[in-house]
Amino acid sequence: MRNKVRVGIVYGGKSGEHEVSLLTALAVMKEFDYTQYEIKPFYITQQGEWKAGAALNAPPDSVETLRQGNASSSSSSLAPLFSMLDGGGKATEASISSNKEVTQGNASHEAPIDVMFPLLHGTYGEDGTIQGLFEMANIPYVGAGVLASAVGMDKVMMKKVFQHEGLPQCVFYYFTRSQWQNDSSLHIEACEAALGYPCFVKPANLGSSVGVSKAKDREELVQAVQYALRFDRKVIVEEFVDAREIEVAVLGNDEPEASVPGEIASSNEFYDYKAKYIDGKSAMIIPAELTQEKTDAVRDMAVRAFRAVDGTGLARVDFFLRKADQALLINELNTLPGFTPFSMYPLMWKESGLPYKELLAKLIELALERHREKSYIQYSDESL
Repeated sequence: MRNKVRVGIVYGGKSGEHEVSLLTALAVMKEFDYTQYEIKPFYITQQGEWKAGAALNAPPDSVETLRQGNASSSSSSLAPLFSMLDGGGKATEASISSNKEVTQGNASHEAPIDVMFPLLHGTYGEDGTIQGLFEMANIPYVGAGVLASAVGMDKVMMKKVFQHEGLPQCVFYYFTRSQWQNDSSLHIEACEAALGYPCFVKPANLGSSVGVSKAKDREELVQAVQYALRFDRKVIVEEFVDAREIEVAVLGNDEPEASVPGEIASSNEFYDYKAKYIDGKSAMIIPAELTQEKTDAVRDMAVRAFRAVDGTGLARVDFFLRKADQALLINELNTLPGFTPFSMYPLMWKESGLPYKELLAKLIELALERHREKSYIQYSDESL
């Protein structure tokens, strides 16, 4: 009788955050308790090709192992994935390989997958797309659902939800590629009037600070917009806030809890990609040095933001604590925060009394809990 929980981990993906996803996947796979879990890796290349690896009973040793090694089969089509995840929420290796049967000894199928763990940062993974696939397949999965994922990915929609919730935030302005191409002068002048300089320019649908620039004048603003448009069709421009950067980890479904807050002291001019994932020099102060009043406020606002987007599973909520007046401003919510060695999310929970391995187990538990709760939903009315 199989006694291990079989976890399918999906990583890589067609996104500007592909490499970050690999780092996250490696960190997560190294921290799973392999006496309780069996890991089934699914790597998506930057070209969108799916590669299914053999099940793991021990952690991989490198990112290159995740990228190239252990690939038993592949397909560029999503059709095999749908057949892998049948209507009962079960998965077999055979169906990922263009419907070719994969045999191991006398067994024609692997054991079914119990829960999927998407570690796809950015587009096509953190934006509700793969979550929708899992919903269609009726399989449990870790993290936010379709709605929360989509809202959390699109910074413009997220800020509109926060605005409706009454959460204070910095001034922002946004436009699409076509709007910029039709009249860039209009949007330049609007940014200058609403935000001034310096300001931050970001792709609306990306994370990990990919495509983000700080513009100090009009020339840099134009360059920053052109750079951001490489990664998305929509750009958001935000006012510069001279502030401390405070983060909070949220965990749960219907009764979410917030961790102790942490603070980032970036090694660069702002907390960009290099500061997050490469140099490892940014200081992480956990818990953040805040008054009890500010600590309570930031944790409360984090839970409010989580509930506002209908979050489930996990999220990291980022704030600015403005130096001039100590005002607390919400910056953004990330439904799939990083789990790399430099990542705040697991470190904040560790400081809150929940170590990494227990955190992973809790996320699996929450995924299964949410899937069970969905079983109460009826899809037809027999009384009609």
